[in-house]
Amino acid sequence: MLLNELLCISKVPPGTKHVDVDLSSLPPTTAMAILLYNRWAIRTIVQSSFPVKQVKPGPPQLNVMNHIQQEKELTENILKVLKEQAADSILVLEGALKLNKDLYVHTIRTLDLLAMEPGMVNGETESSTAGLKISAEEIQCQVCYDLGAIYFQQGSTNAAVHEKAKEKFFKTKELIAKNGSSSLHFTIDEERLAGYCQACEVLTSSSDDASQQATPYSKIHSCMKSGKYQDLVKIFLEDNLTLSLPEQFRQSVLRELFQKAQQGNEALDEVCFKVCVCNTVCDVLQGRIIDIQFCQLFLKPSKEKIDFLLEVCSGSINLESASEELKRRMAAFLKNLCLGMEDLQFVFMISSHELFIKLLKDDERKLLIDQMRKRSPRINLCTKPVTSFYDIPASASVNIGQLEHQLILSVDPWRIRQILIELHGMTSERQFWTISNKWEVPNVYGSVILGIKDSLTRDLVYILMAKGLHCCAIKDFVHAKQLFAACLELVTEFSPKLRQVMLNEMLLLDIYTHEAGAGVSGERPPSDLISRVRGYLEMRVPDIPLRQVIAEECVAFLLNWCENEYLTMQVPLPLVQTNPYVKLGQLLAATCKELPGPKESRRTAKDLWEVVVQICSVSNQHKRGNDGRVSLIKHRESTLGIMYRSELLSFIKKLREPLVLTTILSLFVKLHNVREDIVNDIAAEHISIWPSSIPNLQSVDFEAVAITVKELVSYALTINANNHFWLIIQADIYFATNQYSAALHYYLQAGAVCSDFFNKMVPPDVYTDQVIKRMIKCCSLLNCHTQVAILCQFLREVDYKTAFKALQEQNSHDAMDSYYEYIWDVTILEYLTYLHHKRGETDKRQIAIKAIGQTELNASNPEEVLQLAAQRRKKKFLQAMAKLYF
Repeated sequence: MLLNELLCISKVPPGTKHVDVDLSSLPPTTAMAILLYNRWAIRTIVQSSFPVKQVKPGPPQLNVMNHIQQEKELTENILKVLKEQAADSILVLEGALKLNKDLYVHTIRTLDLLAMEPGMVNGETESSTAGLKISAEEIQCQVCYDLGAIYFQQGSTNAAVHEKAKEKFFKTKELIAKNGSSSLHFTIDEERLAGYCQACEVLTSSSDDASQQATPYSKIHSCMKSGKYQDLVKIFLEDNLTLSLPEQFRQSVLRELFQKAQQGNEALDEVCFKVCVCNTVCDVLQGRIIDIQFCQLFLKPSKEKIDFLLEVCSGSINLESASEELKRRMAAFLKNLCLGMEDLQFVFMISSHELFIKLLKDDERKLLIDQMRKRSPRINLCTKPVTSFYDIPASASVNIGQLEHQLILSVDPWRIRQILIELHGMTSERQFWTISNKWEVPNVYGSVILGIKDSLTRDLVYILMAKGLHCCAIKDFVHAKQLFAACLELVTEFSPKLRQVMLNEMLLLDIYTHEAGAGVSGERPPSDLISRVRGYLEMRVPDIPLRQVIAEECVAFLLNWCENEYLTMQVPLPLVQTNPYVKLGQLLAATCKELPGPKESRRTAKDLWEVVVQICSVSNQHKRGNDGRVSLIKHRESTLGIMYRSELLSFIKKLREPLVLTTILSLFVKLHNVREDIVNDIAAEHISIWPSSIPNLQSVDFEAVAITVKELVSYALTINANNHFWLIIQADIYFATNQYSAALHYYLQAGAVCSDFFNKMVPPDVYTDQVIKRMIKCCSLLNCHTQVAILCQFLREVDYKTAFKALQEQNSHDAMDSYYEYIWDVTILEYLTYLHHKRGETDKRQIAIKAIGQTELNASNPEEVLQLAAQRRKKKFLQAMAKLYF
């Protein structure tokens, strides 16, 4: 409005397009008014393209909302007009660049004079000097900047326009340099201008390759575009010396690389690491804090990573010309890196590097060694820094330390043997199996191994077994097998007892290897592995140290591969009586075998029930307190059962066979439901096979049972997230604990997985009346009353009372009348019509009448048509609910 007024006062001919006016023939103030208007138009278009952070609205007020909406519509209309005229505005500004003469802009004084005597002020010739003089170069500077901005914005759809933008921005830069940036009559954001110039250099291609590669920005853009990531790393490394790239730009490139890597380009992981290292060393040299990304990428260092890091550090500092401050920062970084590493091999790599030697003084290196020794007291580091860290002729103690270091790192059994022979040749006083606190052997084996008289053999057997167990724990099965095989070959020569121990450990290793490999895809284990598992369970060799975990894994293995016949009929009775896991496995196998059979065959189910109840029972003790009163103490982990509850839970979490998991899960659900004060039962498959009562309810720790049920169903869903019975159990648990939104999520998920996302009918044994009623209660307590009314139709007998009561509620948090299309029961629709008529809600009444009027709901239709109409509405409603709660 202001600029339009200025146009009128400045005598711009009304009804004439600005593009059709010759600016050179107009008075200076008139030309200036046209320029101001068109510059504002261009700037407004550019500004509107920038993202704007939305202001969080306060409480909705109708009059305020209407005012805001009117303002928004008005702004959009103005923008629409400006965008339509953008081409004309650009032509006007391009024409202004050819004027090459000073212009004048009105001031308050000239406007006052104009009001009195217009002809005196505005002037009729080009030489009029009324108003404030603006030089031609100042005008050109502003106009070039505005044209550059609009061309840059248009370049997103037309790349060729970027050339024009580049020309205008560089012209602006020249004019600012010529006139100085402190001009009175224009203010240009030079940081933004510099950003525009850099972007234009990158986005425009030059015929001269040398000029294109003149700046690091264009080089980096070219590398990212062409995928030449090694060249990109080289640019970053070179820039660590010149420090020309801003920190924010470096970080933005790294973020873009991380995004590409996360999208599945694994080859970029190494590039991300290298760029991150370059950025980190740059931060170190400039005294900034080390980024968390570097710490995360360096959690698991490797020789290659250390080599590259040292290469970057060496290439980023010129020791001859660097200041003492830069040297101090780099030395502190390398020293802290050494202190943060656990692996001495990597520490030696850094500390023996030429850069490290030059940066740290002798006393600093000695202090570092002392700190390392305190941190690792069992590693023999020499007190002399020179002999400890650098390749200078060493004493015997240094050679021993180096060999011990190699012994800790090696996983090659023959190299381990060779190192131990060398160490025992140097000294007979040391027990080399003690040099690393990471070497752990179960106590049951340790006493046998440490009883070996020959010290070399004792060290070798202990270390081979400890390293093999460690490799097994970290799933490095290849090295574990090599170490165990070497150990087996060694002990076979002198100890039948240790030979059997190694055979047992190799059996466990083979179980782990199959379960982590072929077993994941469902491939059955080879018959010889099953035979060895059976052989282990039936083994009767006296005085053999046994680990309970092997029996546990063997039983779980047989259950997972449905060897129920063997567990039920062929396991020796003494083994069942002495090994709790075998007994539990036998009861589980027998119960699973009977499940498809007649219901009266439930003896083994009763036996399994009693075993689990006993495990979940607590022992009570009476204790007299200081005040003389007798208090009752409950011991959570009692020894009444064949194992502790935590051991049972750990064993169950090794099972993967769906039928076995369903059986044990239904047992715990039944045990949970037996509780006297239970309000909401949990449903489960095969729940009817278990006894319905317990003689001594007080002895059962029902709190622990509830926790176990939650843990078991969570574990079961990790095995198969699409098992609808398990999903119903999870939903029932949430329902019982008043988490109604989560309960609805799982009820809907259970229906979705067994009906192809409701495109088929949900089986009636999944959406039973009890499940539907619980969904109704969830919706009711979430104040979604229209959903309640619709779900009432899903019951075998429509619950009109609940539906009508829900529809009477006016404070509903769901979509209300937009759900009417999902109602197929005419009685409910007629009640809705009556209700809205009574309330005077004409629009909603019409929606209900429209729903009733659909021909497929006509009561005279055949039953098949009515059922099809109901099924179609069920499908759409459940899909809408799923989108709401998933």
